[in-house]
Amino acid sequence: MATVSTSAISRPTVHPGMGPMPHDNGVAFRLWAPHADGVRIVGTFNDWDPKASPLVQEEGGMWYTDIPEAKAGDEYRYLLQCGDQEVSRMDPRAREVTNSVGNSVIHNQEFDWGDDNYQLPPWNELVIYEMHLGTFNRTDEDTVGTFSDAIQRLDHLVHLGVNVVQLMPLCEFAGNISWGYNPAQIFAVESTYGGPRGLKKFVKAAHERGIGVVQDVVYNHFGPSDLDIWQFDLWQENGKGGIYFYNDWRSKTPWGDTRPDYGRGEVRQFIYDNAMMWVNDYHVDGLRYDMTLYMRSVDGNDEIPEGWSLAQWINHDIRANKPGTLLIAEDLRTNAYITKSAGEGGAHFSSQWDAEFVHPIREVAKQPNDVGRDMDKLVHAITYRYNINSFERVIYTESHDEVANGKQRLPSEIAPESPADGYARHRSTLAAGVMLTSPGIPMLFQGQEFLQDGWFQDTDPLDWSRIEEFPGVVLLYRDLIHHRLNRFGVTKGLTGQEVMVYHRNDERKLLAYQRWLDHGPGDDVVVVVNFSHEAIENYTIGMPTGGNWKLRFNSAASVYNATFVSSTIAELAATDEPHDGMTHSGTLSISPYSLLVYSQDPESA
Repeated sequence: MATVSTSAISRPTVHPGMGPMPHDNGVAFRLWAPHADGVRIVGTFNDWDPKASPLVQEEGGMWYTDIPEAKAGDEYRYLLQCGDQEVSRMDPRAREVTNSVGNSVIHNQEFDWGDDNYQLPPWNELVIYEMHLGTFNRTDEDTVGTFSDAIQRLDHLVHLGVNVVQLMPLCEFAGNISWGYNPAQIFAVESTYGGPRGLKKFVKAAHERGIGVVQDVVYNHFGPSDLDIWQFDLWQENGKGGIYFYNDWRSKTPWGDTRPDYGRGEVRQFIYDNAMMWVNDYHVDGLRYDMTLYMRSVDGNDEIPEGWSLAQWINHDIRANKPGTLLIAEDLRTNAYITKSAGEGGAHFSSQWDAEFVHPIREVAKQPNDVGRDMDKLVHAITYRYNINSFERVIYTESHDEVANGKQRLPSEIAPESPADGYARHRSTLAAGVMLTSPGIPMLFQGQEFLQDGWFQDTDPLDWSRIEEFPGVVLLYRDLIHHRLNRFGVTKGLTGQEVMVYHRNDERKLLAYQRWLDHGPGDDVVVVVNFSHEAIENYTIGMPTGGNWKLRFNSAASVYNATFVSSTIAELAATDEPHDGMTHSGTLSISPYSLLVYSQDPESA
């Protein structure tokens, strides 16, 4: 009798990975459920027969099966036998779902990216636009805005000069309307927005227009509602969340007892793989972590070291594998270690939202009387930095947090009854002018460029008719952004690290500061800020060098629909009389609540 070699026996392929894994001969599935006694899968591929497709138990609490009949587009759920109870669960790693309490869907990950090889500009040449998909561009027939709707408005951002969109969270959330900070299924893209394919189309369309995409992710808590992973396999301690969550005092967050267990290997891998998914599969150019304070601590005081180490691990690997990826933390505790390298004990973020800018600049702009404007706060906002890199901070006057939760858009904070009048318009755009001429990565919140007023609500779409109502304000933002990025070739210093506030008049609420990258004509920039209600005429300040300094931008120019217009020196001839510690000086005039930008023509011109 012939002997058959064991090496010749065909063995079934066991596919590596987690969740649904489509392959040439079907779909494999792997699930983590360490306390289940048995697991079966039901779906359209087996007519939802609860006996048809059992999973085989593997090591480490994993369960596996391979179903030749399964294919992309099929819906499915898991049935977990836990003691004498059976529970039905969605797949925690499903890339697509019917809704937050519906079925998992096997997602077809194939997508034609074309020749997409977009790379973010250097961090000193970024201007971010924070966008909420559901309200950014909602068409009449929509309940919420979709990726397709948003694509229709991308050319507006190109015209504005914005080169990065930061998307508020897109994970599947409870219901159809939300800010997105209540993730129910972190691997699935919100179905009402257009799902995973819609996001890929949006990213591709943005890249084709020279716009990068940063994705907001929420790892400090999950849910708290529609959480299928809550007590997933019915194990729990202290009545808490089970295998995916801390089950002790560390579970508590401002949003519920739903903090992930950063110390458990499978949960760490779950979050790590999610971060890598956005970067690798959706081609996003960066991540913005929601409130990292609650990843690294329980309440800002009791530290969670494993939360810090998880961020280090994710950020290190992304930066190693995808250099140039922008990793932003919202921490808001002025912690320089957020942006230090892991080797220095830092969390290895690229940049962080800067509370040292937004709070003082809004406070100065909101003061009803000039006498209450604290110039110390203004100088601090302009000059603050983390470590040695000015671009380790994201600076802004409006964000989703700053225009809700009891706060409003800056024009409405300044003049609640008349947010479009001269005072509100001038002071809010003056604050934006300071932002766009200060060192850091500037960020706008959607609609800021056309004086959207009131407060942000996920039920209220942007009012795009305001573009026609306030064309001058849109032009003002456009020109500021173009100067910030040196698009006209005469304000290179605004892309630089350096700033020096060299003239200050507390009584008249006036500042002058110098910006530079390498120094020289076309590089050195002088910014003059008048935070008072009075025009200032024939006023002398120091200048870095002699020669002609040309007015590049005047926020009180009539083309911007300015209310307060006074005489302005369009070309300033700096004399060799020292002033303000500078070698030269010049005389200028400036309108109330306005900002001037001066520079010299490049020598090549």
